Order: sequence, then structure tokens, then C-alpha cells
Amino acid sequence: MIIDTHCHLDFKEFKEDFSDVLLKAKDNNVLGMQTICTKIDEFPKIVNIAENHSNIWCSIGTHPHNADLEMHISKETIIKLCLNNKVIGIGETGLDYFYENSNKKNQINSFLKHIEVARITNLPLIIHARDADDDIIQILTEEYNKSPFTGVIHCFTASYELAKAALSIGFYISFSGIITFKNADELRDSCKKIPIDRILVETDAPFLAPVPFRGNRNEPSYITETIKKVAEIKNLSVEEVINITTKNFFELFKRAIL
Repeated sequence: MIIDTHCHLDFKEFKEDFSDVLLKAKDNNVLGMQTICTKIDEFPKIVNIAENHSNIWCSIGTHPHNADLEMHISKETIIKLCLNNKVIGIGETGLDYFYENSNKKNQINSFLKHIEVARITNLPLIIHARDADDDIIQILTEEYNKSPFTGVIHCFTASYELAKAALSIGFYISFSGIITFKNADELRDSCKKIPIDRILVETDAPFLAPVPFRGNRNEPSYITETIKKVAEIKNLSVEEVINITTKNFFELFKRAIL
């Protein structure tokens, strides 16, 4: 059984053939998916997908791109929405200084708010990290030392220094289809160093389709290509990678029940 730990099933790219996408996932042994929230204002449609499918869960959070738009949303509001048992994670949150679609200060304040929610709810944090390694390392280290929390760096493309900092506080590292890209040698080297019992796999669908589907819409069934590449890098069988990464998912996202 494969789990796509991070996808966006509410996005418009899946509107026309949603049922077919789920059937194709099932045919490829993808029997569980977490559909990720990027705007709390859009949470109702996200949780509706999860509530209507026993094998789909969801998260709740504000993507750093949307931090400016949702600074008014309190941690108490997020915590209340987490009472729904289909919510298994907090995010995606984090920092993105590459696009900087939201003010850096607002991104940081939003990130800190999500960390506090993760602590209070005991749900894992789902972190988006792009061109902000130093600040993320500092925030994670300082905040964890105040009071522990769990989580994952999703769609990992950052430096190995960030991976080490995250691993040192018990976080997981999630790899997407990017690991199959021709120019991703540094990422594959990081994967080689990261213990398999700390690795998750994801699609981030509809984005970042792996080779040989690169350039097309991504979907949960394509996660098999990422798994094959992780198996090659770690010198493990595909079956071993499936079993270990699925076990890792359920150990981190403890509220997920099939």
C-alpha cells in the first residue's frame, strides 16, 4: 500500500476527471492520500473531499504565499477546525523567499502561529521551504527547544544542512518527483544520506510530475516513479521502500486511520 502524503486534490486541475484520478491511483496501489490546505478560507471544500472518501485525509493551514491574506485568522480558529478527525496535519506552512508572494515578516508570524497550533493539537507540521534555509533552521531549532513538536519538510529541495537540522529534532523529509529530474543530483545525494526510516514520498500533485511524465499534470498514481528512484538511490527494493515509507507516514500522521 502506497500513501501519497501530499497532494492538492481540490485544485481546478482535477475538476473534470476527479473520479478517474482516484481510480487510477487505486490501480497503482496508491490506497491513501493527504490533500493539503493552502488557504484556510478554502478549507470547507478540502475537508469535504476527505469526509467523502475513507482513504483521503486533509491538513489545515496557510501556505506562505497566502500569509498576507490570512493574518487575521487566529490560532484558536485553526484549533477549532482541527477537531474534525479527518484533519491529520498542520500546514502547509513555512517560508518561501524565492517568490516572496507575501511579506517576509508575515510569513514568519504565520509560521510561528502554525507551530503553536501543532504543539497544542499534537498534529504534525507540514513545512514548505524555499530559499529560506537559515531562517527555517533558526525558527525550528529555537521553537523546538521551547517545546517539542513533530513534522515533515515536504517536497524537499533545500540544503542538506536544513535536512540535518530537521532530522535532529525528529522531523521527516519528504521527496517528490523532483528527485527524478535530470539536474537533481544534489537532491539525490541528500536522499542517499537521509535514513530511510525518516523518508516520506509525495506527488505535490498537480505540480512536479516525475520523469517520464514531466511537463504533464501530476497525479497520485505517478508517485510510483518517485518510489522507484528512492529505491535505486537507497539500494533497496521497490517493495521495501513502499513498506517503510508507508509505515513512516502512519507513525508521523497518527490520526490517519484506514
